[in-house]
Amino acid sequence: MKVNSIRIKRWIEPEFIAHYFASRFGEEGLSWLDSNGVENGEYSYLGLNPKKIISSKNNLNDNPFEKLKQLDKGFWIGWLSYEAGFWIEPNNPWHRSDISTLWIASYDPIIKFNLIKKEISIEGIDIYNIKKYQEIINEINLENIKDGLNKNLIFDFSKLNLDKKNKKFKENVLKIKSLISQGDIFQANLTTKIELKASKEYQYLDIYSKVRSKLNAPFGGIIIGGTDGEKEGVLSTSPERFLKTSYDGYVETRPIKGTRPRDKNRINDSFNAIDLITNEKDRAENIMIVDLLRNDLGKVCETGSVKVTELLKLESYVKVHHLTSVIRGKIKNNKSWIDVLKACWPGGSITGAPKIRACQRIYELEGFDRGPYCGSFLKLDWNGELDSNILIRSFIIKNQKIKIYAGCGIVNDSNPLKENEELNWKLLPLIESLK
Repeated sequence: MKVNSIRIKRWIEPEFIAHYFASRFGEEGLSWLDSNGVENGEYSYLGLNPKKIISSKNNLNDNPFEKLKQLDKGFWIGWLSYEAGFWIEPNNPWHRSDISTLWIASYDPIIKFNLIKKEISIEGIDIYNIKKYQEIINEINLENIKDGLNKNLIFDFSKLNLDKKNKKFKENVLKIKSLISQGDIFQANLTTKIELKASKEYQYLDIYSKVRSKLNAPFGGIIIGGTDGEKEGVLSTSPERFLKTSYDGYVETRPIKGTRPRDKNRINDSFNAIDLITNEKDRAENIMIVDLLRNDLGKVCETGSVKVTELLKLESYVKVHHLTSVIRGKIKNNKSWIDVLKACWPGGSITGAPKIRACQRIYELEGFDRGPYCGSFLKLDWNGELDSNILIRSFIIKNQKIKIYAGCGIVNDSNPLKENEELNWKLLPLIESLK
């Protein structure tokens, strides 16, 4: 399979190219893996007009991991929902979602952006389509696109009852602490969900443009899928990589645990960062998930190859500071990226420990489906390399209804008030981004 590439001589921001192509061909099927142009966020990818789509609904006989085995060589982008865990651990209870468990599409060509060097290339097998995309990009009138962006989006916040959500969240924190004290689990990632309605049927891409103007992250993006005539949108401002495999057989994961808010005052901001990196609770929580992921990777990696290459590293984003660790391993020769994905699914940083028991308790306490939230965006490159994120801080859109999710890791010494504060550090910027 020969991959051709053409470099575009002008630089145009991915947002404007995405909107221009969507205006010409429609937004359904569009996949934009967005980034922030800093460490781990050098590249952004845009796929349009899918060649092939593979999807899986919440049908018990519709195994998404078996569907992934059907992927031909090519460039694929899609999502896998949290509830795909049913096909990993069917004896556990899992909620049903009205969003596809798996939606993934093949693109030829793909538009690739180097956000640091400000370079655009078009990659693909079909040279005719590559040249067609080149012509379209060269004809873009930036001023017309900027003038045509819909920035006047109105959402109904009147039924948003955060006090009620906060009350339930703190009650659930206490329940998890009780389970931990009983030895039932060691840690669990507790999440919350709010729902809003758009005043009318907006383009999903317009909503994402509004969000990303206030929030950006190295593993964010938007995918606009569609199955059975229904349009589904998954929007994310995630800073967390889940799994990345390389052509020479290595895998990397970057779990995030530990959060503090950013502060406009530089001194206060520095104190928040120092408090995070020295806090015993946050450090212990991160290390617990590191151990869980080491165990997951140990199922599919060569003995002795799984190493923690970075531990408790401070990473700072627009609204929050985070603690991030990095684990790498050498994949066994008889294992594929799908085996790696199954061994680690769902991600440890958004479930808990022991993972399967934590998933059961999450099901009981949360009382709602997560859908793509706490699942992953998946990207399979031309050479078969996988890259994926953890879909945290995400928006799920269908039929003008917007679901917004955020969560926190709960351990034995968690304080319900402080955990609720952390939840709001994560949730409120998402709500504010729509205002």
